[in-house]
Amino acid sequence: MTSIDPRITSFYTEYDEAARLHSTATGLLEFERTRELLRRYLPPPPARVLDVGGGPGTHARWLAEEGYEVHLVDPVPKHVEQARERAPGCVATQGDARQLDFSAHSFDAVLLLGPLYHLAEHEDRLTALREARRVAVQGGVVAAAGISRYSLMQDYTVSAGLSPELLAGEVSRVVRTGSYDGSRGFTVVHFHTAAELIQEAGEAGLAGLHVHGIEGPGWAYVVAAGRCAGQEEAGAFVADAIATARLADEHGVFQDASAHILVVGSV
Repeated sequence: MTSIDPRITSFYTEYDEAARLHSTATGLLEFERTRELLRRYLPPPPARVLDVGGGPGTHARWLAEEGYEVHLVDPVPKHVEQARERAPGCVATQGDARQLDFSAHSFDAVLLLGPLYHLAEHEDRLTALREARRVAVQGGVVAAAGISRYSLMQDYTVSAGLSPELLAGEVSRVVRTGSYDGSRGFTVVHFHTAAELIQEAGEAGLAGLHVHGIEGPGWAYVVAAGRCAGQEEAGAFVADAIATARLADEHGVFQDASAHILVVGSV
């Protein structure tokens, strides 16, 4: 197995990723919309799904419950252990998105919902996408997520944390380059634009590409509501935020205004 940046392993060893998509309104928004979009493209169960970088099994769990044959791969040992506990219907093993230990044409669908934004180098991201394409069957689905290039700026703004120093420093660097060194509250990340994510998927050989803003443009308002009124009150906005995300998708606008972006292609 190839090695990952130790800063990433260290971050997720301490961070409670298992709770992230269920403990906040924005996490619930991300989870519900991701699941909604995946259901649109996935073949029906009992298709074989490989969840690459699947973390503690958040998506593997519902996929297995719906009858899919799910294999999960993650480089963080803690996540693999959690996935085995939280998603007992899936097979969870340690591994790296750039070097998958599976034969070619083994899965009907391959998910990359986490790896791309933790691979800082363009070539590493292409390698991960090409590995996903390799292990997918002919006509299979590959779905990959990125974090929006502009989400850091939005997050700081609605959290009342966008100081002149941050704006001139790391926020401007992220907007210009997409690169973030993990120095403040997160870990090593590459932030995508929708166009960049589509380009990388195309370079990796995926066809029939579709791009979606996962949370849509309303996610930042949900963050602000959570900060000002609390998570329970913010949760009341999730249904409306989902409706807004659907409308934005229908008209092909505001993908970059979402916190996360999803590209889906075929092999």
